[in-house]
Amino acid sequence: MNLMTFQQKLDALVTKNNSLVCVGLDSDWEKLPEIVKKEEYPQFAFNKAIVDATHDLVCAYKPNSAFYEYLGSEGIRQLKLSCDYIREKYPEIPIILDAKRADIGSTNKGYVSYAFDYLRVDAITLHPYLGAEAIQPFLDRKDKASIILCRTSNPGAKEFQDQIVGGEPLYKLVAKKVVNEWNKNGSCMLVVGATYPEELAEVRKLAGDMIFLVPGIGAQGGEVEKTVKAGLNSKNAGIIINSSRGIIFASKEADFAEKARFEAQKLQTEINKYRYVR
Repeated sequence: MNLMTFQQKLDALVTKNNSLVCVGLDSDWEKLPEIVKKEEYPQFAFNKAIVDATHDLVCAYKPNSAFYEYLGSEGIRQLKLSCDYIREKYPEIPIILDAKRADIGSTNKGYVSYAFDYLRVDAITLHPYLGAEAIQPFLDRKDKASIILCRTSNPGAKEFQDQIVGGEPLYKLVAKKVVNEWNKNGSCMLVVGATYPEELAEVRKLAGDMIFLVPGIGAQGGEVEKTVKAGLNSKNAGIIINSSRGIIFASKEADFAEKARFEAQKLQTEINKYRYVR
């Protein structure tokens, strides 16, 4: 049986749902509605409700591993339950594990197995600092996506990413390396934050039609219009625009899933407004 690659799953769902929205399942225990805290597996119950309410509005889901790891084995269990549920109930929806892994090659084999064989996600975020040799175990998985940090959305991103290396900012060097040297299997993508639309446009010039994961919309202050206009590729797509807190924690009451759907649909509509008028 031929498995679909991340790219194939993404392209199919972008078309089916007419959406570039990624919902970040950053299910922080402290922020969960009281109604789900009574469940045996609160994070899973919360995620399940969010997914059921938004599955026809998204192009991907992105759980951040930190919100599960800090609860120890129970948190990992709930992350696994969440990934299993999405894969079984909505197998067409890609799952991105936001884990930002970076280590030497032999250690990365363990991370690869955890992400792709245990959780069975479709993609993972990675640091480029150790070079292609170190992350080769991820790059070897042709059916999965390696999403490389390039120009991140956090305020301190400039500290290293804007440093001039060989006559250009480091983030551009990273983009060129990934596009021209690391992407031999066509499975590489880039993280480029919505909070820096000018840099997003610059990376788009370098990367052609490569897919970007774009965090920073909503709580981090990224603007939808600037993001869409700067990031779209020649296929009127090419960006996975993530929103986490602004969608999943729109309400802390019993109507949390309904409110999450409302916010996801609002973001989908706003993105598409600028997506089709350029």
